[in-house]
Amino acid sequence: KPLDTISEERINAYILSLIKEHNISSSQQNQRINAIKFYYEKVLGKERMLFDIDRPRREKRLPEVLSKNEIFSLIKQTKNIKHKCLIMLIYSCGLRRSEAINIQLTDMNSKRRTLLIRHAKGNKDRTVPIPEKTMNIIKEYYFKHKPSTWLFEGVNHQPYSATSIDKVIKRAARNAGITRRVYPHILRHSFATHHLEQGTDLRHIQVHLGHSSTKTTDIYTHVSNKAIARIKNPIDDF
Repeated sequence: KPLDTISEERINAYILSLIKEHNISSSQQNQRINAIKFYYEKVLGKERMLFDIDRPRREKRLPEVLSKNEIFSLIKQTKNIKHKCLIMLIYSCGLRRSEAINIQLTDMNSKRRTLLIRHAKGNKDRTVPIPEKTMNIIKEYYFKHKPSTWLFEGVNHQPYSATSIDKVIKRAARNAGITRRVYPHILRHSFATHHLEQGTDLRHIQVHLGHSSTKTTDIYTHVSNKAIARIKNPIDDF
């Protein structure tokens, strides 16, 4: 049908049919509603559209984490110095995959052992400390591979690809005998959780990760084993 003849009722019926007949997820529902609203309201300049559908709430899943022993095994079983450096840096600095890819040599201060992360999520810069062990591995890797501009370089001195980082971490997990799914962001989740378990202040973790609000960082309190263990159950008073 011509777009200008389609009523809001017809669009409502279409979205509902996708929910009932195809069981689309909450994120897919929101994507479709947002796309239709954007087209009619912003592209065609129509009046604001109202949908007789309750906006689905996004599912809040707890982050997956690795234990410290699993992290150490990942590092120990990785013999390639470049790959070892990559894994240690992502974990020990709590980096996103995109942040690791975009590190330039000039972003590191070896004397102060700090790393400047430019244009991170939300287009914000932040500086994080680099642990001594990680700094030592970075130096060893640098003198062996001599990267020119980017810390981790791929073909033709271009930044390492996201796919390559995925493969490096999955291979390390296989070599370490970890059978569950391991991916780059699980190292960041593990970093935050392990810091919380050893008593690091939540505000410090928030700043380190580059979260705008502590609400985002609060989720790690739900996966910290030590935090859970410290909660006293009322039945113990009987």
